[in-house]
Amino acid sequence: MHRPSAVRVAGAAFVAATATAAVVMAPLPAAFATPSTNVVISEAYGGGGNSGATLTNDFVELANRSTAAYPLDGYSVQYLPASPSAGSLWQVTPLTGALAPGGGYLVAEGAGSGGTTALPTADATGGIAMAAGSGTVALVRSTTALTCKTAADCAGDPNVVDLLGYGTAVVREGTAAPAASNTTSVSRKASLADTDDNSADFTAGTPTATNSAGETANGGGDGGGPGGPTAPGAFRIHDIQGPTRVSPLKGQSVAGVPGIVTAVRTTGSKGYWIQDPTPDTDPATSEGLFVYTGSTAPTVSVGDSVLVSGKVTEYYPGTGTQSVTELGSPVSTTVSTGNVLPGAVVLDDSTVPGAYTPTANGGSIEALPLQPRLYSQDFYESIEGMRASVRDARVTGATNAYGEMFVTSKPGERPTKRGGTLYGAYDQQNTGRIEISAADGSTPTLNVGDELSGTTTGPVDYASFGGYLLAPAAATTGTAVDNGLKQEVTRKQKGKELALATYNVENLDPTDGADKFARLAKGIVTNLSSPDIVTLEEIQDDNGATDDGTVSAEATLTRFTAAITAAGGPKYSWRYVNPVNDQDGGEPGGNIRQVFLFNPKRVSFVDRPSTGDPSTTAVSVVKDKRKHETRLSASPGRIDPTSAAWANSRKPLVGEFRFQGDTVFVIANHFNSKGGDDPMHGRFQEPARSSEAQRKLQAEEENAFVDSVLAADPKARIVALGDLNDYEFSDAVKTLTDNGDVLTDLINTLPVSERYSYVFDGNSQTLDHILTSPSITHYDYDVVHINAEFADQASDHDPQVVRIDVNSCGRKAYRPGPGKGK
Repeated sequence: MHRPSAVRVAGAAFVAATATAAVVMAPLPAAFATPSTNVVISEAYGGGGNSGATLTNDFVELANRSTAAYPLDGYSVQYLPASPSAGSLWQVTPLTGALAPGGGYLVAEGAGSGGTTALPTADATGGIAMAAGSGTVALVRSTTALTCKTAADCAGDPNVVDLLGYGTAVVREGTAAPAASNTTSVSRKASLADTDDNSADFTAGTPTATNSAGETANGGGDGGGPGGPTAPGAFRIHDIQGPTRVSPLKGQSVAGVPGIVTAVRTTGSKGYWIQDPTPDTDPATSEGLFVYTGSTAPTVSVGDSVLVSGKVTEYYPGTGTQSVTELGSPVSTTVSTGNVLPGAVVLDDSTVPGAYTPTANGGSIEALPLQPRLYSQDFYESIEGMRASVRDARVTGATNAYGEMFVTSKPGERPTKRGGTLYGAYDQQNTGRIEISAADGSTPTLNVGDELSGTTTGPVDYASFGGYLLAPAAATTGTAVDNGLKQEVTRKQKGKELALATYNVENLDPTDGADKFARLAKGIVTNLSSPDIVTLEEIQDDNGATDDGTVSAEATLTRFTAAITAAGGPKYSWRYVNPVNDQDGGEPGGNIRQVFLFNPKRVSFVDRPSTGDPSTTAVSVVKDKRKHETRLSASPGRIDPTSAAWANSRKPLVGEFRFQGDTVFVIANHFNSKGGDDPMHGRFQEPARSSEAQRKLQAEEENAFVDSVLAADPKARIVALGDLNDYEFSDAVKTLTDNGDVLTDLINTLPVSERYSYVFDGNSQTLDHILTSPSITHYDYDVVHINAEFADQASDHDPQVVRIDVNSCGRKAYRPGPGKGK
């Protein structure tokens, strides 16, 4: 319940009989309030560790009914005995974090001396000893203990978000929910409806404690072991899956669901897949289902014919993701063994649609009927849990540390020059990409362009990183073929060419191992051929993630430049501006920043001190008419560092360099990250790109600064480079370049199949950029692929370099348009 607009309590009525008769008073009706539209209490259990209990702890579980995250910092879960006395006090467990849209949140409470099954990792932990049969639990918008002790008073307290009274509780919404016990909890019905009548909203049943990661511990069953009926029940798998993304039976217990075990997952969240060998005729209803056994290893084997009983749940693996329909708290009966597995759905150009997903104007697509013949995401959902296969699949995303890779079932879909799949526009989702994550941890280690030769078969699953996937076992994975992908090496700059490079070195700090320093150094010396100027992103302070106020990066850079020298490179000098402590985002305590490295034997840096604190003083452009030159007010300096555009983000570093008598202005960038955006494969379509709003503001700030330089000197040589965290076709990058009128994004000068510097979810894409002003007309530009396509990476970004013939620059001047150059 939310804060009520009015508490509806009927006035007392009484009937007087005679002077000696008792006064008879009608009972006060219970208090009601405005039902909650978002976060609610979804389950409460007070029998943990008691006699006969399986679970060791009491718990309270919350659920988010809305499509937006619900912050819980400063909130609490509180408990009051069923019949509070004058001395009874509410007990408080503080909460932190946020409740994901459609997700759950587990609060662990007091432990008893019995029980055999621990709760999954709780999202919050307290020590309240809740009564098993009766009590009151409240979700409170405060960590201060409530003082109300009647239903009416609690309904009128604006801090009470939701309230559950069970058993004989006198503080409740409407009529109390059923009594619980040492072996039963009270759970809100599958719809998560909140009518503010606890008896209508809750039922008693087997406790299933589920955390925000979807990990579950149950108070009944043994993680999938024997038990349950010996004949099929009323529901089959396609009834559970239904024709939409969310099961029509969500939250219900089902018994005797028949299926053949097609795969077993023995790592991570354990469980097994079953598939009905006698499907229905509806292409929208999947015949496969994952049975979740939690931390318990499954006791079934591939080929077993089983009857499974359990509770239908929807597991959301991450914020904004789609859900996986699962059967939790399972018990099973094995009918027979060694059965032939159902045939696999072949994934290729003929089966996977070319359109990506339906849209819901940014809302959830969960309720939309599946159209598997029209949309690839609907198609994958319609075979969720079923066996599927790809043949001779080319790798488009290298194997990562979690044993995940991406392949394509459509070899002709936007291939890159080196074997990946290009992502070139928001409406160019690559529908052939699918993740491979072996259920038994046997995913081979492969690079982009390698191949899984033959047929790879496994059930269709879904993960927070990447979306839909195949989960093969070692025996059903194709043969790994190494096609010999090599790191690229760019050419050395010529004597009259100024070489400028950008490289995101992924949180480099002195605590990193010698191997990382050596590999990054080799990338600069060998692969980039020792550029004259290198802008580095993600250089951390001198003690890395230790958050003690340190902001200097001298130790980091001393060690890195020494590694470059040891690799045969020049003795680079460096310049940077310290960030204000903990104000530039990135890893907490790391104080990442951009840095200029430069070879003083080839190029000189113009040092010009700031008139104020360089961390917070904006650099400006100075037109010196007497000397007929344009210069910076400070070098190095930062672009408008106190502007809200750069809040919790890196501020652009600007420097003035001299090369063979000419001035070059260099801007090192690292725009704010994409954190918080909806996943492309998620349930909200089109996905919200909320982080882009700040990058567009940052682009406007930098564009204005570039305009000011060009207004002072239309032939100024400007190179802006770095990790912009956005695509060449994004609004932010278009704003920065002014649609190419002010800066040229050099990635667009390459052939389409070469326009990428980063690989994510099997998509080769561009996040790193080098941009040049109009006077720079003679250049040679190269993205040097040494990391992003490889399983073994020194960084997750590829560096890039431009070689400029500075002496040939200035033939094309910037011409201010309307409103420009003011």
